Amino acid sequence: MFIFVEPKNEQFHIVNSFTKSNLKKIPVPKMMMSKITKDYKTVWDNCLAIIRDNIDDQSFSTWFEPIIPVGIDKSTLIIQVPSQFFYEWLEEHYVNILRKVIRKELGPTGKLQYKVVIEKQEEVQNNKTMNLPSNNRTAVSNPATKIPIDVYNSPNREIPDPFILPGLKKHKIPSNLVDSLNFDNYVEGDCNRLARTAGWAVAKNPGKTAFNPLFVYSEVGLGKTHLAHAIGLQTKVNFPEKTVVYVNSDLFYQQFIEAVKNNNRNDFILFYQSIDVLIIDDIQFLAGGKVATQEAFFHIFNHFHQKGKQLIITADKSPVEISGFEPRLLSRFKWGLTADLTVPDLETRIAILRKKLENNGVEFPPEVIDYLALRITSNTRELEGAMIAILAQASLNNKMITIDLAKEMIDKYVKSTAKEISIEYIQKVVCDYFKISVDKINTNKRERDIVQPRQICMYFAKKYTKLPLVTIGTYCGDRDHATVLHACRTISNLYETDKKMKVYIDEIEKKMKI
Repeated sequence: MFIFVEPKNEQFHIVNSFTKSNLKKIPVPKMMMSKITKDYKTVWDNCLAIIRDNIDDQSFSTWFEPIIPVGIDKSTLIIQVPSQFFYEWLEEHYVNILRKVIRKELGPTGKLQYKVVIEKQEEVQNNKTMNLPSNNRTAVSNPATKIPIDVYNSPNREIPDPFILPGLKKHKIPSNLVDSLNFDNYVEGDCNRLARTAGWAVAKNPGKTAFNPLFVYSEVGLGKTHLAHAIGLQTKVNFPEKTVVYVNSDLFYQQFIEAVKNNNRNDFILFYQSIDVLIIDDIQFLAGGKVATQEAFFHIFNHFHQKGKQLIITADKSPVEISGFEPRLLSRFKWGLTADLTVPDLETRIAILRKKLENNGVEFPPEVIDYLALRITSNTRELEGAMIAILAQASLNNKMITIDLAKEMIDKYVKSTAKEISIEYIQKVVCDYFKISVDKINTNKRERDIVQPRQICMYFAKKYTKLPLVTIGTYCGDRDHATVLHACRTISNLYETDKKMKVYIDEIEKKMKI
């Protein structure tokens, strides 16, 4: 999905273009128009005339006829589209032709801004719009680099770039960094604080800290790749002159195979040795029988270490758990800092959801956000998948975003919906029911409005989790096992004798099973 955001007073820039082989050539004026005086309806009609000639009738009627031009601001044409999904589809599939026709009509600085129709949660019939201008973020690039290593005593010899396909002219070494995967969008929590702090330190002083290599590991979907990109992007901000490259180990392996096939093995190694900061993702894919590839990486690793260059490595296991690597290479993984990413806690999951929604320019009701964060605990990738599924369903079918819709989408699209009830989930539900903060039940306060919810948490924790009483007590204000047992007996007795307590327990239990 490509979301385009356009800062004001900046030139229109297409981050990603999708070309069509049958696309007719559209001339773009070479000189900037001094003043845009055209009527916005005329501009859009002229654009549609060109678009109609370049796409099939069905696509035109589906994706362009519903668009309504609403205004023009200098060199920016403003159009209204029916939904968020509609907007995203246009930006993903028709970027190239939209860019060309807008520039043809409004000049080289021509831009496009969308008004996306969204529904009010309370009243579906009363629609409102949200402005989503085109994204002006530029791709992160490295400076043009000459590789100052002469392999065969030939001063004019150029080492091939494995990222460039044969026949394409090489200008710069591509960074392969994704601009949206930056530190601003990386939510910090207890689950990732060490790795994030170390990554930030590396970006401030690459190759000059004790964190070299920086080895980050976790299970899938917990943010390894995001953090790797963020470190690379921040390094480019701090040191624009440095060559920073991100590469997945699978691509690294394929490049090496191609180099061996073309008798360019030494060139391959020398190319990577010319880089200042190398980020290699999912290193575990080089395990097993890929001995020659491991040897090449061994030489690259040694060069980086000797020259004070920075290596960032990610994997799904720690260096002590990973297998299938040569011992000499495996030992080098342990030279720097090893940091793990764990499953984010409830607060972090909520913060991650809010950040992703903010970046997409949409809103969810707070209860839906809480519901998703409580039900999906395995990884952030599933969390994002559930969010996208809900957005798509609401947009395509003109539905309100509610807990019922969220439950439907999770059950339908997310695998791990049947989760074991955790104690943090219990605390969240109980505290929401009594309208108190979770922090209060973790204190030593003995007020009735605190003690009773605390005891109910202990009661449900014993009932629905496999945690020992001591652990439950630790979660509930550092109580001992005897206190937990007393609390469970108290609530059980009150449930049988106190009608009010029975209502409490039954209603809370229903909420936990939603």
